[in-house]
Amino acid sequence: MNLLLNLIWLILGGFIVVIAYLLGGLLLCITIIGIPFGIQCFKLAGLALAPFGREVREKEPPSGAVAVIMNIIWIILPGLELAVFHLIMALLFAITIIGLPIASQHLKMTRLALIPFGFQVRDMA
Repeated sequence: MNLLLNLIWLILGGFIVVIAYLLGGLLLCITIIGIPFGIQCFKLAGLALAPFGREVREKEPPSGAVAVIMNIIWIILPGLELAVFHLIMALLFAITIIGLPIASQHLKMTRLALIPFGFQVRDMA
């Protein structure tokens, strides 16, 4: 079932989200300072490639002060805009009953798009 839902996700715009996150990650990795942010874009691209059957969890043990500082920088630069984008997409897909599973995946991605440092993407057990 997850495979079918992931294919529908990619057809209904998920592929564009994956390409955008990959391009953003490549652009951020050009500079040394941008590498940690580029890695987070690649993490988001991996989640956007197949969001069904995966979950976002907080890392154990907590990451600490560095993750908080990096999340603040992330929110100021691209994070808020990415989170708003995923919220808008979730609202658009939630208009129809058929789009509710895709809307829930956009809501899952909103959390990671807003504060990616200190979180990891795992397969559901």
